[in-house]
Amino acid sequence: MKNARWLAWLVASLATTLAAHAADAERQAEVARRGAEVMPFTLERTTHVFTPTPDGGTQRVVAKNFGDTEQVNLVRKHLHELQAQFRKADFSAPSHIHGAEMPGLAELRSARAGQIAIDYEDVDGGAQLTYRTADPKLVEALHAWFAAQLQDHGADATAGHVHHHATETPR
Repeated sequence: MKNARWLAWLVASLATTLAAHAADAERQAEVARRGAEVMPFTLERTTHVFTPTPDGGTQRVVAKNFGDTEQVNLVRKHLHELQAQFRKADFSAPSHIHGAEMPGLAELRSARAGQIAIDYEDVDGGAQLTYRTADPKLVEALHAWFAAQLQDHGADATAGHVHHHATETPR
């Protein structure tokens, strides 16, 4: 009897896990489709790196092949545009890609001008945006927003190393 219960539990657990993976794969495919409507670079040829920091975080996008100058230039152009939009609390691009109910997005939209500093920087193979704020609720929103993007972009995204000093900028 014990073995039968264990086997039933195992089968149910596997079914739940498989269903979750299928849902994740379906969600990631939908995000990739919507992303192609907003991002000029190819998602599969780039990697998004999301690094939370105590005062916000860094969003880095790099070409998987740093020598792919087409993708590098497209990433840089797009992140410059996002910086300008985000500084005006215009988060329509991530909303289109990930949905209006994306974690952290409502809080980011409600930020006052200048409440989140957003700095652009060219990096090897692409570019990055660094977000900084003194508001703990906005820091939490940025971290939730990063986590949602990590999940939605799947294999084309990775978590960066958490930096413990607010003045550090990931390289």
